[in-house]
Amino acid sequence: MDPAGQDINLNSPNKGLLSDFLTDVPVDTGVTARPPAVEGLTEAEEEELRAELAKVEEEIVTLRQVLAAKERHCGELKKRLGLSALGELKQNLSRSWHDVQVSNAYKKTQETLSQAGQKTSAALSTVGSAISRKLGDMRNSATFKSFEDRVETIKSKVVGSRENGSDSLSSPTGSGDQTLPDHTPF
Repeated sequence: MDPAGQDINLNSPNKGLLSDFLTDVPVDTGVTARPPAVEGLTEAEEEELRAELAKVEEEIVTLRQVLAAKERHCGELKKRLGLSALGELKQNLSRSWHDVQVSNAYKKTQETLSQAGQKTSAALSTVGSAISRKLGDMRNSATFKSFEDRVETIKSKVVGSRENGSDSLSSPTGSGDQTLPDHTPF
């Protein structure tokens, strides 16, 4: 856009537009445009409603001012009593948690979760019993007995050689003359 062709009147509704296409239309800021009256209302009723609306809006402003003053006073009292925002937050959270706990939805959820927990516990107990039984069966098997015997043999050789004062272990190949290297740090 060419800056020379722009409308630079800051009060103009055509601000920033080319003046070739639009012309300035004066805007009357002193008179507020009234919307047309609602059908079925007389001018007197409309005026009465507008007066009541103005009164209610004024009361709202007054109430907001009173509320702001009361909140400031409340803050000053809390400050003088040493009450902090954190303490107040804790109290609000505690109160909210209590409200949640006494709600019907929480009670129903808690009951459902409790039942689910009991069923899960029973299922895990059954699985535990089954595993225990299988391990018992496995321990009584010939393979496990053979493995257990081998471990006992190795254990007796290790414990027996230490009781005899020897630190040497017999090799699984039968050559018992090899000793373990000394790895003492000092």
